[in-house]
Amino acid sequence: MTRGTPRVLFFMNIITNKLTVSGTVQMVGYRWYAKQKADQMNIKGFVRNISRGEVEIIAQGNEDDILTYIDHLKQGPSRAQVARIVYEPVIEEKIFQQFSIKM
Repeated sequence: MTRGTPRVLFFMNIITNKLTVSGTVQMVGYRWYAKQKADQMNIKGFVRNISRGEVEIIAQGNEDDILTYIDHLKQGPSRAQVARIVYEPVIEEKIFQQFSIKM
């Protein structure tokens, strides 16, 4: 880059989705599994348990990586039984720097 050239940040195909995972997904290591897969795939955001016995994930990353991540989440850890995953796009202005587990 030469002096005076403007810097351009490229966030090509970066999307944010809210994923709600239903089934046997609490008390089986599902949040840790979701974090491990997110870290492996460079997905940012967070995972947390929600009151209906479900797990909520905010996932931000490359669109193709998010789709692959969802495939991994369908499987889950060995003790989990995923019944369904509902995902919806989120208009998120925040750019996440990491993936975390919220308690």
